Amino acid sequence: MVKRVAEVFQIKARAIVEGLKLAWLKGYKQVESNCDDAMFIDIICNGLASISNITVVCLIHKWCNKDWKVKFRHVLRGSNKLTDCLGNAAIGNLNQLVLFTDPP
Repeated sequence: MVKRVAEVFQIKARAIVEGLKLAWLKGYKQVESNCDDAMFIDIICNGLASISNITVVCLIHKWCNKDWKVKFRHVLRGSNKLTDCLGNAAIGNLNQLVLFTDPP
């Protein structure tokens, strides 16, 4: 069970890093990232990411310290219908980046 929680944490962290990279490459200066894991958001927002021994969490901290504004927000899993919709639209494309210029 602990291993599964750690894997999910790593997946969420990696997804945020990849999202931050993409936003930076697109030239955005303000980014908001929503996540349904309150503990994860707390780790990032309270400065614990900078001292984490988890590499991908340290990467999030480094990306956040660039010349832009990054905001993390906790969204309840049950009310995050947008994520569910986008996830369902991307089914079958799990090993590639899916960009929605005009989300469904």
